[in-house]
Amino acid sequence: MASFKVWMAQIRANFLVLAVFLVLLGIALSYKYPGTIKPDALRMILVMIGVVLSHVSVNLFNEYSDYRTRIDFNTNRTPFSGGSGMMVSGKSNPKSVLAVAIVSLIIAFAIGVYLSLNTSYIILLFAFTGAISIVLYTPLLSKLLLGEFFAGLALGTLVVLGTYVALTGGPSQRVTGMFPAEVLWLSIPPGILTALLLFINEFPDAEADKAGGRNHLVIKLGKKASGWLYAFGMLMVFGIILILPFTGLSSFWIYLGLLPIPLALKASTTAIKHGNDLPRLIPALGSNVITVLAVDLLLAVAVFIELI
Repeated sequence: MASFKVWMAQIRANFLVLAVFLVLLGIALSYKYPGTIKPDALRMILVMIGVVLSHVSVNLFNEYSDYRTRIDFNTNRTPFSGGSGMMVSGKSNPKSVLAVAIVSLIIAFAIGVYLSLNTSYIILLFAFTGAISIVLYTPLLSKLLLGEFFAGLALGTLVVLGTYVALTGGPSQRVTGMFPAEVLWLSIPPGILTALLLFINEFPDAEADKAGGRNHLVIKLGKKASGWLYAFGMLMVFGIILILPFTGLSSFWIYLGLLPIPLALKASTTAIKHGNDLPRLIPALGSNVITVLAVDLLLAVAVFIELI
């Protein structure tokens, strides 16, 4: 039981629901816009397993990297950021963590290959992008101010698009016209939200990350400017949702995704005013997590309601 709890902490099990909600949005869109093949349960299950394992792999690679670079020894750990600290406390073996991270990634990639052979090669492109983002996050992307972007792309936008293709695409389908306009537009807010999830969680770790060789946006811009950038990102998310029904691409049901705005405002104002004050920032980190998960889920619910 102790070992199980350690592994659940290391894979950040409570945050894996993000992957589930992203896949649910892709599933909802696949029913609204059926393609050359009909969605079936097997492919839904495979997509869900593949995306969740990808998320597990991301978390474990980050755990291992932060331990090896000694970031974990200096970070300000919170319930929402800073890793689990299990290796630092001696409760887990770094080699085991790395091994499970690699195995999770291989299985997820294998699922992507299988789905690409049975639907569309574009899934292989998405899977490759995700794998590269996972493996190169610490050694390269986090040092080139690209970590947040690729996190949002790989564990946000591409999950929604990839799920949609896996459930509707066929080997003979052309990439041109593969994605209806609403599918493309509704994949953008989840991508921004995932990027913002990583972004605000970097606030407490900025000093430790810098000492460990990272160079992400919070380090580059400083916490005040980063707070404003975070708020702008939230504005983009809700702006897209607000505008889409007026373009005729979505129904007004997607306004369900606007319900978390008060939490987003709380997180944004706190990030701007108290980015350097960890005790006051922690509630904002919690508000941010709820905002990200709620918007992703509510967008999926909105699309499902349209199908009734």
